[in-house]
Amino acid sequence: MEIPQKGFEKFIELCVTERDQKELKFLFDLFFTPEEKANLGLRYLIIKELLENKKTQRQIAKDLNVSIAKITRGSNELKRLDPKFIKMLKNLMRV
Repeated sequence: MEIPQKGFEKFIELCVTERDQKELKFLFDLFFTPEEKANLGLRYLIIKELLENKKTQRQIAKDLNVSIAKITRGSNELKRLDPKFIKMLKNLMRV
């Protein structure tokens, strides 16, 4: 296993053990730059819009002020997921 991948898995373990939202935000503030947090937030919005399936990819890109390529990357990742996981994700994101 590559060192960065092992570190990422340890980071996930750390996040999973923390149940308090304020403490988790503290961890994210420690580990992510403001730009990385903004990108994560944007990725969340892209995935949510794609799961809602109410807009075209071009409309999502326009509404979120991002390139169509970012929307396509999110769409391609969703296509790789097991339908059971997509259903769970929709429930978690309240879509």
